[in-house]
Amino acid sequence: MRSSYTEDDVILLLKDITGLIIPKKTDEREKLIQSGIHYSEMLPLEDKLGEQYIQTYKLALKNYAKSTANAVSVVSEKIYEKNKKNKKNIVLVSLARAGTPIGILIKRYLEKKYRSCYIKHYSISIIRGRGIDKNAMSYILDRHSASDIQFVDGWTGKGAILKELEKNIAKYPNISPKLAVISDPANITDMCGTHEDILIPSSCLNSTVSGLISRTFLRDDIIKNYDFHGAMYYEEFENEDVSYEFIEEIEKNFDFNAKNNVIENNKNKENIDGIINENINGVLEVEELAKFYSIKDINFIKPGIGETTRVLLRRTPWKIIINKQYENSGFLIHLFNLAMEKKVPIEYYPLKNYKACGIIKNISDI
Repeated sequence: MRSSYTEDDVILLLKDITGLIIPKKTDEREKLIQSGIHYSEMLPLEDKLGEQYIQTYKLALKNYAKSTANAVSVVSEKIYEKNKKNKKNIVLVSLARAGTPIGILIKRYLEKKYRSCYIKHYSISIIRGRGIDKNAMSYILDRHSASDIQFVDGWTGKGAILKELEKNIAKYPNISPKLAVISDPANITDMCGTHEDILIPSSCLNSTVSGLISRTFLRDDIIKNYDFHGAMYYEEFENEDVSYEFIEEIEKNFDFNAKNNVIENNKNKENIDGIINENINGVLEVEELAKFYSIKDINFIKPGIGETTRVLLRRTPWKIIINKQYENSGFLIHLFNLAMEKKVPIEYYPLKNYKACGIIKNISDI
């Protein structure tokens, strides 16, 4: 698979499907998804982002590189501790594509701090409702011990991907289904850098901060039984690519003195913005939101800053819900800018786990 990443940072176990399909516009894709076509059978059209939004991303990177780097440092230390019996062989398997830059950052942190470590990093596809890429897993297991594998992603939303991972990995003996993430606002894993819903700057962009690859794709006419899951390479965005700018800015802020308890976000602890955070299970909070807004399918609710950003970038949003404590905060400026650009209404709600939630528009209501 082509990408703007080097193989020293990551080996992408994906089939290059560039030119084999035509990405669909957001509204068209939304109608097809809600009519029953699986989201993995299409790719969203990625437009070139405007200068104002690029500046918003750069501001986010400037302001939140440190908190992201702190969380990377903490989760990296947890991975090292978990693998202490065999620290010289850690195999990071990131979930493409949001997990890919995070896997690169964890690999760089561990290799810089623990020079005796040998870190291999692969990125593979897992798709909600379709499962993990079995061919990619076979490729990795042919070369590495199952016990050395550590799965990596960017953040947890409702925890759907973690559930998918746990279900699929149950078929593989000696592989831990523990998912390491930067941010776990859903409060469902201890293998995280923080339970805070932090702004990870890479969530602000699509392919241009992810090695110029698309999200992953799975459709029988293009992905055969012997293939890896697919992805496209966006050659047309090479001049806009900031994949390594993101990696290097976060890397500059690594805390090599980080220990497992550097970032604490237990119930009623003060969060990194100085606001009290009362975590509950993320799924319960989403169910509360669904009841409040009379939403029958909780898959229409995408909780967390990262998921809200995705809704604005590649789905058809109904409205954006912002934690009432952040009503006058500049912390979520990229969400405000995107919502304004797309004319999406914003409402304020006393969220507990999350700073923001995106709600997808039900096409049948239009």
